[in-house]
Amino acid sequence: MTQPLNRVKEWEQRRDEASRYYHRGEFQESLNLATENLHLARSIPDRAREGYTLNDLGLAHLSCWQPQKALERFNQALSVAVEIGNAPAQATALSNLGSTYSRLGRFSQALEYFDEALPICRRSQDTQSEISTLNDVALIYTRLGEPKRALLLQHQILRMRRLLGDFSGEATTLNGIGFAYTVLGKFEEALEFFQAALPIQRSVKNLVGEATTLNNIASIYSDLGKPKQALLLYYQVLLTRRAISDRSGEATTLHNIGYTYSTLAEHRQAMKFYKQGIAIYQQLGDGLGEISTLLNMGSLYATTKRKKMARSCYRNAQELAEQIEHQPLLEKVQQFIDSL
Repeated sequence: MTQPLNRVKEWEQRRDEASRYYHRGEFQESLNLATENLHLARSIPDRAREGYTLNDLGLAHLSCWQPQKALERFNQALSVAVEIGNAPAQATALSNLGSTYSRLGRFSQALEYFDEALPICRRSQDTQSEISTLNDVALIYTRLGEPKRALLLQHQILRMRRLLGDFSGEATTLNGIGFAYTVLGKFEEALEFFQAALPIQRSVKNLVGEATTLNNIASIYSDLGKPKQALLLYYQVLLTRRAISDRSGEATTLHNIGYTYSTLAEHRQAMKFYKQGIAIYQQLGDGLGEISTLLNMGSLYATTKRKKMARSCYRNAQELAEQIEHQPLLEKVQQFIDSL
């Protein structure tokens, strides 16, 4: 009996180590350890631990922006959970499948998975998973242009997080509320919530979360007509995101720097950063990021009287928006085309 017991202990230690890497934003290291752990779980053999590891692998793939590999691992984790009757693990896998489809901009598919996960979370009395899933649903509402619906849900989540004493999660929700207020054009309110999230993220040393919040604060400065303040913050965020190899975050920041330069009428600088950002979005297969950048590049070409180039950017954005079944974006792209 000692051999399997030792291997179980080794599996748990390695999983803890992988989790530490993951929360520090060192996703490739986390992926490497989880891959080793999958072989270990299968050699024990232990189906429950195999399922948990498949889920860990999916999260690491998603953070390395490998969404197809993430979907594969989450589907495998779901099969294991259903086979052994592990309801909480089933809810986690469904929720993670929803998050992956959401990242890919396939919101209707994402909501189907979340709707399947929520009742299982409630039956299992797994409040943490329920909150995490509700948070993802609220973000989708904001992205689908329903920020008021998102706010109702986010305030409910904030109360639940505070009751649980979930400090780190509270910062995530404060960010989500700020994001919804930004979409509503209520920038001062948004800024309050982002600034409330920042000290929490610093105290729990969440570098990824801190970079996201600083990026959001910089965007607000830009919206409030303070582009130079925004640029200072964006450059700080860019350094952090490169240091922790956050490719998706790096692309977002490059895009935002480009946009800020365009508001300062520094067109050449703007285009330089847009092109760097779009190259990463294309590598990652991030359609939403690519569409957003194409629209801003098109606007820049239109401003500088290069209508043929602008039309080409808008057409590419239109094709992508059709692929990812995103109606609000399709309408937005059509407005850009009409404006030419």
